[in-house]
Amino acid sequence: MEILRYTAFTDHPDGGNPAGVVLDATGETDEEMQAAAARVGYSETAFLLPRADGDLDVRYFSPLVEIPFCGHATIAATIAHAAAHGPGPLRLHTRAGLVEVATTEVEPEVFTATLVSVAPRTGELRALDELLAALRWSADDLHPDYPPRAAYAGAWHPVLVTRTRARLADLAYDFAALSELMAREEWTTIQLVHRESDVVFHSRNPFPPGGVVEDPATGASAAALGGYLRELGLVELPAALTIHQGDDMGRPGVITVSIPSDPASGIHITGTAVRL
Repeated sequence: MEILRYTAFTDHPDGGNPAGVVLDATGETDEEMQAAAARVGYSETAFLLPRADGDLDVRYFSPLVEIPFCGHATIAATIAHAAAHGPGPLRLHTRAGLVEVATTEVEPEVFTATLVSVAPRTGELRALDELLAALRWSADDLHPDYPPRAAYAGAWHPVLVTRTRARLADLAYDFAALSELMAREEWTTIQLVHRESDVVFHSRNPFPPGGVVEDPATGASAAALGGYLRELGLVELPAALTIHQGDDMGRPGVITVSIPSDPASGIHITGTAVRL
């Protein structure tokens, strides 16, 4: 299979979150896709399977496991598709549900993509004490105005909001303990956040179930955060937010999050990507 390599949520090869992209994985088995993702070694590789109706089925594999939805690999894959076939609307059938994407050519051979997540929701965050222990955080590190929750917009992510940017910058967690906990609770990444202003956030996302210490830019967790903020009334609607992620890893990325007022609507995630 032909595997393309893109980095999403950046306009520079040294930023953002790299993803593998296979534009046509027709005929490939689950084992072949998993093995290819392991060889690529990025946090996710997206495999597109064209359908007779013009839509696309999409599978997402980390180096270790398949996941139901990945935001940065969706941005990378749809921009790769636009570069090969031209921009326009796409309908992606993921294991989490239908995700619609619009790609636009903003200047010659430079594209942006906006995905609309499945309907988000939040739930009780179980095992909070275990999570804090694995992160080597304390309850005092958490901002009292932002209750810990599990948030979903295609995959589940615990959301923890820190009091300070310094706490977010100092990330040295117990990899084995967090990996075991996340596998048990079926969490994809941990959405660790500091709010700089009403519309600017900083984020880090540990991702041991995928075989990597940290994800540099995570569209799925950004969408989950958007749903969390809307459901808990923590943002004025409609909202347009900017999330900075990857700065502490030396791979800066920027995720644009648009939150509609309708509580049943998906969260809009916009970004660009460049080929590696």
